[in-house]
Amino acid sequence: MSLRIVFMGTPEFAVPSLKALVENGYDVVGVITATDKLGGRGKKQLLEPAVKKYAVSQSIPVLQPDRLKSPGFIEALRQLDGNLFVVVAFRMLPEAVWAMPEYGTFNLHGSLLPKYRGAAPINWAVMNGETETGVTSFFIQQEIDTGDLILQKKMPIGENDTAGEVHDRMMELGAQVVLETVQLIENRHYQLKKQDGRLATKAPKIFHETCEINFNQGAQCVHDFIRGLSPYPAAWTTLDDKELKILRTTKEIVRHDNKPGAFLSDNKDWLKIATTDGYIHVHELQLAGRRRMSVSDFLNGYSF
Repeated sequence: MSLRIVFMGTPEFAVPSLKALVENGYDVVGVITATDKLGGRGKKQLLEPAVKKYAVSQSIPVLQPDRLKSPGFIEALRQLDGNLFVVVAFRMLPEAVWAMPEYGTFNLHGSLLPKYRGAAPINWAVMNGETETGVTSFFIQQEIDTGDLILQKKMPIGENDTAGEVHDRMMELGAQVVLETVQLIENRHYQLKKQDGRLATKAPKIFHETCEINFNQGAQCVHDFIRGLSPYPAAWTTLDDKELKILRTTKEIVRHDNKPGAFLSDNKDWLKIATTDGYIHVHELQLAGRRRMSVSDFLNGYSF
């Protein structure tokens, strides 16, 4: 079987997967990614997707459609003559796209499907205190994240891991799974597994307003919530009527008489916030209008 791969992805998370295919000699005939966007200071700089930068460095043709259903894009995609589409961290595809290639379209998802179907599987797994997650490759079907499973690999989540740290490890594991999945398809050596919808859980998109921390619960729940949203979009509370992002914590379970949400500090080295059954010790934070910093640096310029 001679594969002609079209790769679809946008952020840094997808780059190792594309790189693995290129470096292992696969014929990547085109890359589909998001359009360039204005960003940086004052939003005056044109920012290219990470996947585009790598594709251009490898002289791979790049398409950046505004609309995936537009006839012009569909025809340009057909002209690439790919027979296998690989999707990593891209948007939802219309059937006219995913049903096009001879050998199908598979997606890499950042969970052990059917758990955590949706846009933010890494965040929700950490927020829910999971000790294990993983990556899954599956053939795309009409309903999002419901297709037949090709390959899964597990990875642990440490008790203090942030979503960002899990993301970075998963990025490398995902590249392995993408490569192995392509090899399985190339050799026609795979057995599909149906997802059990009864075991499905959701991982919906996360919005800023739902990232406010509720300290009126146990320290473990608060700690998991904070690390599951770190570094982005970041859990927050308020201090002096300003938004305070809390980015790294540890927990302490201990009886006390402080009101949940109360700040306690020596104004030098440590800062902790009361919960119903203990404290959250803050190690990294960011007050609105200031840079991200350690708690000791923050206390150099702030006194409770």
